[in-house]
Amino acid sequence: METYPINVDPAQVVRWLKVECEAAPSAFKIDARRTKEMRQIPVRREDHLGDEEREDLTEIASVATLEIAPIHASYGWTLRIVVEDEVGPRISDRGIAAEGEQRIDLATFYNEFIGPGRGNAFVVSEVEGPAARARVSYLLDAIETNRHAGGAVRQHAKRMPQE
Repeated sequence: METYPINVDPAQVVRWLKVECEAAPSAFKIDARRTKEMRQIPVRREDHLGDEEREDLTEIASVATLEIAPIHASYGWTLRIVVEDEVGPRISDRGIAAEGEQRIDLATFYNEFIGPGRGNAFVVSEVEGPAARARVSYLLDAIETNRHAGGAVRQHAKRMPQE
């Protein structure tokens, strides 16, 4: 499986996907989740923290992931949007505990992370060969031009040659 970054606005992808899913709810497999992670404070010159002070602090980050895949796994692609929002430093023993992964729906992913522009968001694609890469390219073109056209994207994906 080949993974590569996609140069597309994550908000545009999610807005397009919301419209597409309203028209055809079973068009894609969608898996959204969020988690909070505790991390060590990185050493930065501008912070002026000593080793002992850094040990007492952790940084909290919220990470949300949205995976989009075709209903038929044989099409061989996945798009993944990851949003990472660093909440900031907290005192370790009184800070927010790291949470386990929590499933969320598409609307929650959009409303909590994409809509308000929280954190840094990026899109990557995983493909299983040239046919899957062509399917993702077609899908991205539909997203960038906001083309929905009554399931034309799904119909095209069915006509693409299998690997």
